[in-house]
Amino acid sequence: MPTAFTHAFAGLALGKVYAGERRPARFWVLSALCPVVPDLDIIGFAFGVRYGDALGHRGFSHSLLFALLLGCLVTRRYFREVPPLTRGWWSLALYFAAATASHGLLDALTTGGFGVAFFSPLDNTRYFLPWPVIIVSPIGLGFFSRYGLLIFKSELLWVWLPSIALAALAVLVRRARRLF
Repeated sequence: MPTAFTHAFAGLALGKVYAGERRPARFWVLSALCPVVPDLDIIGFAFGVRYGDALGHRGFSHSLLFALLLGCLVTRRYFREVPPLTRGWWSLALYFAAATASHGLLDALTTGGFGVAFFSPLDNTRYFLPWPVIIVSPIGLGFFSRYGLLIFKSELLWVWLPSIALAALAVLVRRARRLF
């Protein structure tokens, strides 16, 4: 898995792409937190949940259904001023779902683990994308080590720099649209 910092950064970059107008601080906090939430599944290890179980690491909490449910829950709880089930509500819910789903996408690009159960609970098959370019980060605080420098370089190249470029492009396109 990429580090929690990288998942949060990717969420913030997606927020910059999504948010055309000024957004409240809670939007940005949730944009950073939603992509990190799926890794709370590691708590299961303390209760005997095995890595490959449906509720194990990279299982249901990394699925597209979980992302959609979290996106709806976050929107309902933290954006009460937006009328439920309206176009604006669904726009926010799907944005937060996409931010959450980015976690599984990044994990599926790593060089290790069992893959990601994108379609759980309907199908618990674990998938990787065909390009394992991100060096997998160990579970826990192992990225604060010598190996962590390799992880950081990999994440910088494959996530941080493309995220910065995507966010910058979104800002430039919005500014260009205002001019014309």
